[in-house]
Amino acid sequence: MEKLIYENPLMTEEDVKDFVLEGEAHITFENQRMRLKNKLDFEIFEQKANYVFWCPIEFPNSVKIEFDFFPIQEPGLCMLMFAAKGAKGEDIFQEGLLKRTGEYDCYLHGDINLYHLSYFRRMYDTERAFHICQLRKSNGGHKLEAGGDPIPNIKDCINPYHITLIKKDGHILFYINDLKVIDYVDNGVDFGEALTNGKIGFRQMASTIAEYSNLKVYEI
Repeated sequence: MEKLIYENPLMTEEDVKDFVLEGEAHITFENQRMRLKNKLDFEIFEQKANYVFWCPIEFPNSVKIEFDFFPIQEPGLCMLMFAAKGAKGEDIFQEGLLKRTGEYDCYLHGDINLYHLSYFRRMYDTERAFHICQLRKSNGGHKLEAGGDPIPNIKDCINPYHITLIKKDGHILFYINDLKVIDYVDNGVDFGEALTNGKIGFRQMASTIAEYSNLKVYEI
C-alpha cells in the first residue's frame, strides 16, 4: 500500500527555498518547471562545474519516487541520488562531514553512502551512440546494474518523461514512462550493507540543461 508523504510541483522559487545546492548553478522556472543550468564553464572548470540539488527531507527505507523530466541541452548527464546518509548514519548535512562541491569524487569516495542512478547519459561519443542508464552505489561508486535508456536525443524530445524509482528495502526498480529499465536487488554482501533511509538529490553535469516538475514521494 502506498502513502503519499511528500509532494512538490517544482514550479516556483518558493517550492525549493529549503533545497540545498552543492556546487554552483542557475535555478529558474521559465516553463513552470524547475530548470537547472550550469553557472561555471564546464570546459574551464570540468568537474568543479557540476552540481547537486538536494531535497531537504529524510525519506524512509521503502519509497516510490516520481517526477517529470525534460532535457533541454546535451551533451552531459542527469542523475538521481537517493538513500543518502553519512557513513555513520548521520544526516548528510550534519556539521563535521567533508564539504561537498558537486565534483563526482565527493560522492564516490567521500564520507556519505548513497545510491545514484544516471538516466540521461550523453557525455561521450560512445554514450551518445548507445544510450544506457547506470545504477551505482557509494562509497566506492560500485556499478550495480545497467539498462537501455529510452529517452531519445533532444531534437526528438517533445513532452516530459515520467521518471519512477521504487526502492523497497534492497530491491531497486527504475522506470521511464512505465518502461522498466533497472531491476536490481542489493544483497547487502557484495558491496556492503543495503542502504536504507536517506535524502534524494538531482545531479547534473554542467554541459546539460534540464527541467523537472511534479515531484512525489510515496512510502510503500
